[in-house]
Amino acid sequence: MADTATETKAVKPQPKKRTGKVTSDKMDKTIIVSIDRLVKHRLYKKYIRRSKKLYVHDEARTAKTGDTVEVAEVTRPLSKLKRWRLVRVVERAK
Repeated sequence: MADTATETKAVKPQPKKRTGKVTSDKMDKTIIVSIDRLVKHRLYKKYIRRSKKLYVHDEARTAKTGDTVEVAEVTRPLSKLKRWRLVRVVERAK
């Protein structure tokens, strides 16, 4: 009878991942990444480009301005504004 009960395992939630362009790398171990998305206007049905600016922790200082990068959300704040960390550089700036 005990074997018929299904065991539930705690599933660890995956961190949010976003892809964007580096707009600034002037700070020490911090980059600013701009995340763009398209939103449809309710009335006119036209797509509008919305952007969000994220402060990202770059420990190795590998990302430069213009690079396309992938970032992930961290579990706790790293500083007053930093909540994201750099996962990888997708494409280098030309």
